[in-house]
Amino acid sequence: MVVMTAKVNKKRALLILGALVALIVLICVLARGNDSPSPGTGDAPVTVATNDARVQYLTDYGWEVVTSPVETQQVLIPTQTTEVYERYNALQMSQGFDLTQYAGKTATRYVYQVENYPNATDPVYATLLIYNNRVIGGDVTDTSASGVVQGLEMPSAS
Repeated sequence: MVVMTAKVNKKRALLILGALVALIVLICVLARGNDSPSPGTGDAPVTVATNDARVQYLTDYGWEVVTSPVETQQVLIPTQTTEVYERYNALQMSQGFDLTQYAGKTATRYVYQVENYPNATDPVYATLLIYNNRVIGGDVTDTSASGVVQGLEMPSAS
């Protein structure tokens, strides 16, 4: 029978353990990815700390907007859901956003007039919901009688 013993250096063991922890943290950070993906990828949130960044965000989707928002207001994301909220959040989820994680928090709603909505006869508005300078939701609303509320993607030409 063979018996082996080893002497463990405590400093070396702690150093190896620390390196392993650092490696695990690095892997987690890399797996999380970039918090600023380009629009249209379905990933969120994207940082938009300035008006120029918000306009550029909409431009990246193909929208031409008036550069000053027509409305800016604080909105409370509801903690209790209604049918209307659930439908709106379903639209947000289809774009990679989820408002439920912001329930009870106050976001800023920026509304911009869209100038290049296909075949629009009435005003069309793009809305961005911002929390801590990050896009957490958005939509484009055609205000005509037959208009719809849609995601931020430019509609395909028909």
